[in-house]
Amino acid sequence: MPVQSRRRSASNESTGAVSGRASSVRQSGARTGPAGRGGPAARSGRGTTTGGKRPRRKDPIWARTMVIMGALLMMLSGTTIVGSKWLIDRATGGIEQSNLLGVAGKTEAEGGNNLEGPIDMLLLGIDHRASWEESDTRADTIIILHIPATHDQAYLISIPRDTEVEVPAFPASGYPGGVAKATEAFFHGAQNGAGHAGGAQLMAETIKNMTGISFDGAAIINFSGFKSVIDSLGTIPICVDEDTPSAHMTLVDGKPMWNSDAEQTNGDKQQVVHKKGCREMAGWEALDFSRQRYGLANGDYDRQKNQQKLLKGMAKKAMADGVMTNPLKLTQLIESAGKAFVLDTGPVPVADFVFTMRGVAANDLVMLRTNDGSFNGNDSGREELTPLSMEMFRAVKNDTLDDFILANPTVLAGQQ
Repeated sequence: MPVQSRRRSASNESTGAVSGRASSVRQSGARTGPAGRGGPAARSGRGTTTGGKRPRRKDPIWARTMVIMGALLMMLSGTTIVGSKWLIDRATGGIEQSNLLGVAGKTEAEGGNNLEGPIDMLLLGIDHRASWEESDTRADTIIILHIPATHDQAYLISIPRDTEVEVPAFPASGYPGGVAKATEAFFHGAQNGAGHAGGAQLMAETIKNMTGISFDGAAIINFSGFKSVIDSLGTIPICVDEDTPSAHMTLVDGKPMWNSDAEQTNGDKQQVVHKKGCREMAGWEALDFSRQRYGLANGDYDRQKNQQKLLKGMAKKAMADGVMTNPLKLTQLIESAGKAFVLDTGPVPVADFVFTMRGVAANDLVMLRTNDGSFNGNDSGREELTPLSMEMFRAVKNDTLDDFILANPTVLAGQQ
């Protein structure tokens, strides 16, 4: 799909590399270029589906969306990507592109016309089936991907989906504005025909208003059509910090099944338990492990950490298997993953995004946590970001995240 006319209007794992760079020389306003992002009514071009409301799982499908984010990072990174921009452009040509940022894109003063300075992307994970209406969608996963101006490292910061936020008015969907959970901003933006693009635009504007961060790009990442991506990787290296019983899956005669399916099947049944330790996990196991939150010491925050582990494990696996050094494998992975993505890279072609981030390897993904990894409630009992977390987002905006981490090492997620 052609890129719609748009662009800029006003708008955890620790590694030794963090301490080795002087981030004070990197300023977010160092880039220049013309402005001009289109208005919030721009659509993704996908027709809305028809049908009844979907039955909701009690637990959002975090693992699926996180795996897709891993594929996106694999697509956008890799120290040893081989081939020319022409080859990358050919591989990424089938990825759907749309205006996902609306007024939340970087301005000319912030360097929104090129990738010469720091890069910030908003990654939104959804679980949407073809038979569901686009208006019946929430963002189950919200991640800010920050790459400093040196383009040699990537930071991942998850925003809790239940964080209380001020959602601005959004004429494209008829939403008048109000207080809601972060996950609901996408839903409100997708109403009245605005679709997934509208949902992403309202989410991006909401996150920008809350954190001060404007974005170079965004991605909506959907599980639909993604099975071939994880199957192609086979297994994923993941470390489990504590024995984690599954609330979703059962082994029937050694075969993993959803609990609802297992109840209707005869055979020897055992609860799936993800045992403490590091190992290679099959795709189903890695997905299921990353979905768990009940019984974990820090609940949803431990789930966020495990999702980030999954993401990093995917990137490691792709590089260990030579995906990034084999043009054929890389092309096949990107073409397969492209079925699950909608991207907004602004005036910068997708191939240039890939080429620019070629210096970011799997071991350079630093996973960060908000709220010190635990629930932080306000007077209404809703989740809110702590002052330290807000300071972390200011460091992202100013591209001084390295210095912030050195002064506040508790924001680093546990090592895998």
